[in-house]
Amino acid sequence: MHPTIPGFTYRRVPVDGDIALNVAVGGSGSPVVLLHGFPQTHLMWRHVAVELAARHTVICPDLRGYGASDKPAEDAGADGAAGLTYAKRTMAADVVALARALGHERFALAGHDRGALVAIRAALDHPEVITHLASLDVLPTLDTWDVMHGTSAAVGFHLYLMAQPPGLPERMIAASADAFFGHFLDIWTRDPRAIPADIRAAYLAASRASVPSVVADYRASAGIDVVHDQADRDAGNLLRMPVTVLQQDWGTALGFDAAARWRAWAPDLRHSTVSCGHFMAEEAPRDVVGAVLDLLTR
Repeated sequence: MHPTIPGFTYRRVPVDGDIALNVAVGGSGSPVVLLHGFPQTHLMWRHVAVELAARHTVICPDLRGYGASDKPAEDAGADGAAGLTYAKRTMAADVVALARALGHERFALAGHDRGALVAIRAALDHPEVITHLASLDVLPTLDTWDVMHGTSAAVGFHLYLMAQPPGLPERMIAASADAFFGHFLDIWTRDPRAIPADIRAAYLAASRASVPSVVADYRASAGIDVVHDQADRDAGNLLRMPVTVLQQDWGTALGFDAAARWRAWAPDLRHSTVSCGHFMAEEAPRDVVGAVLDLLTR
């Protein structure tokens, strides 16, 4: 049997034409949507979701291109640049459509890693819909590329690999998928017990089956997502809702002021660094739950 979030019900919800997302829903009360990161699925929220469901309706989808959600083919242009299929704008629209299909016109949104990039874009594109925003362990896309310099950028080698035109990165990753995806599960986790064997196996199986769409998601973040972020920066668009950010201390490691980067986007910001690894919803779920509940009081 595939692992599931205890006490949650599962369904497939159409969000964009014939594209449907796999989603787990539990609890009751005001809605909170949780978006997973790489190389994971909605299961990364299994501890946090159960705790939040005591007070809220909690919605945990697999993003487009991940897990058991649909994986449309990338609409790459002749120059190899990513099109809109995996733009964060498109993936954010999926999330808004999903919540609406479940009966929620407004909701709080928390995202980790790739899911946080989708959440940021949702909050910029749909400020009337997103009431609160939590981001776990990323910078906005525009800032991510801006802070990557010299040899320190080697930590983000996968960003550059998957930014290449269609073909080579997909073949390289598919040829050794478990080693590639497992590498990140290993090096980004400070407490290996946080991702037990059955969950790790589920992540690897899901990632192995999603190589083209995962690469397309990353390729979009080296192209169209930067264009969209820059347009918002140029227009002075901001995240006007309360924002909470939890991050590892990447600023010290890579030489930038993470809180200042975030303040440029989010005037109502609470920014904290954490002592756990990247997969904080699994390594320190109580801290994440506390941060989300605190955010929802603002």
